[in-house]
Formats: sequence, C-alpha cells, structure tokens
Amino acid sequence: MRSAAAVILSVLVAGLFAASPSWAQRRAEPGNFDYYILSLSWTPTYCARDRNGPDPDQCGDRKLGFVVHGLWPQYNDGSYPATCTRDRNLPKAVVDQTMSVMPSVGLMMHEWRKHGTCSGLNATDYFAKLRGAASKVAIPEQLKSPGPTVQATQVERLFLDANPGLTAEGVAVVCSRRDVSEVRICLNKDLGFVACGQKVVDRCRDRDAALAADVAPSQPRRTTPPATPALPPAPAPASVGAPVR
Repeated sequence: MRSAAAVILSVLVAGLFAASPSWAQRRAEPGNFDYYILSLSWTPTYCARDRNGPDPDQCGDRKLGFVVHGLWPQYNDGSYPATCTRDRNLPKAVVDQTMSVMPSVGLMMHEWRKHGTCSGLNATDYFAKLRGAASKVAIPEQLKSPGPTVQATQVERLFLDANPGLTAEGVAVVCSRRDVSEVRICLNKDLGFVACGQKVVDRCRDRDAALAADVAPSQPRRTTPPATPALPPAPAPASVGAPVR
C-alpha cells in the first residue's frame, strides 16, 4: 500500500502534466533562458507535410529552400520556455522586414506568441535578433534552393563546411519520415555558435533519408472513395513524437 505522502505526490505530478501543453514547455520569466535554437525549415518538406495544408505565403509559386522557422529560447536540460507574456502585438513594419527570411505572416504571429515573448525583447528587437541569426548562418551553396537530392548524412557536413566555428555538437538535422525537414543551429545570446543542450539531436532514423526538391504528401489524395468497412476499425495507437514548436 502506498503511503499518504506518495498518494499526494502522484496527484500533484498528474496535475502538473495535465496543466502543461507539453512536458518540454515551461512558463518562465522573459529573458531567462540559456541559449537560442535557430530552426531552418526545408520548404519542400514543410509544404508537403503541413497538417493544416500548405501556407500560401510560403508554398506559392516561388521555389523556396531553407527559410527561418523560428528562433527559440532554450534551456540546457532540453526544455524551453513558452508563451511567457500575453503580448500579441506584431507591427506591420516588423512583418515587412522579416518576410525575406520567414515568408509567412501566420508563422511570425505564432513564433512571436510562443517563443518571442520569452526572449525578454519586444517584437521589433526579437525579429531583428531573428534576422541577425539568419544572416549569421550561411546556407551551403548546394542547398540554397531545391535541386539535386542530398543524403541526410551529408546535410550536416555541408553546414559545417559553410560555417567556420560551427561544430557537430551545435547542429542537428531533423527528418519527417525519409525526408529532411529541418536543420537546427544552436547560438548563444550574442548569436555565436555554441554546443546544443540536451535532447537537441539528429532525428533522421532512416539511413536513406534525404533532402529533396520533390516530397510526397503524408496522405495522398484518394482517386476513388474507400469501401465501407463491415465493422468499425480498431482505434490506431497514439503516436509519440517531439513537441510541435
């Protein structure tokens, strides 16, 4: 039989997880974090796999390659602060200045609310910092626009070669299935290259994973309606993955 103290502790822990949107997120004092992650999204994968449908700002006629997905305050233990204030103000001038590196108004709004408000900066200064981070990291020449397929194992090496001072401990390549979707670069608060904290690791399990110009959608459109099953299908098991940033 568990002791009364153990029962109380289990209730408190359960309440903590129920109240938090993700184990990795923390409410925190703005500006109180260890380093930044600059997340660079590979547009072909994002546009093919976004659960909400392609963003018209990013997935239109232009053939974009890597764009900034976010500049995320991060803790060394692998967790991160999120939605630190209620500030929702994003000046139009900031949007106009940032579209060249983050070509989605909706993404800017999301990133400011969830991550920018934890930077300790106002929106103008946060997005100036984001643009500064983007200019700090050189995109390898071979990866500046969608072109020939590059193996995921080579993507990190190309970033290391293009960015003196960046080490293998300061970069992580993320995949969606067999397609490279993101490169994460770790930077200190002055935007110098640093080693990443815990849990910022490569996430490309398939040895044949690659960065490609043409990426298949997650759920191809059906050409004919499916047959009606005789019995209701069993519920699919819930998938567990990295929290949506």
